[in-house]
Amino acid sequence: MLRPLRDQILRVTGYEVDSTLSAAEGLSMFWSKPYDLVLVDVEGESAIAAAEHMCSEIKTAQPEQLVAFVCNWRVAMMTDCPDEILRTEFDPAAFVQGVTDMVKPM
Repeated sequence: MLRPLRDQILRVTGYEVDSTLSAAEGLSMFWSKPYDLVLVDVEGESAIAAAEHMCSEIKTAQPEQLVAFVCNWRVAMMTDCPDEILRTEFDPAAFVQGVTDMVKPM
């Protein structure tokens, strides 16, 4: 439900956003073009395995690819695959700042 809103917030802030509800489609999109950051929305503990599988496939193919999970605090404590965790407690400014912090050049 919040995904389209998050997508729009990132677009308004100047980011190019490709979005899907399907992990399989997300991987297909990943293989089709380069991305600065891959955000994986992990909705609940039951989705962790699929998110970690997606993260692992991406990181195995391209270890330098930045991957972040968008999830709640409980899910965040149960995984260590992504480079970063962006919390789902909805604060648009904090969400955009989290994305910006990840993609800014070092």
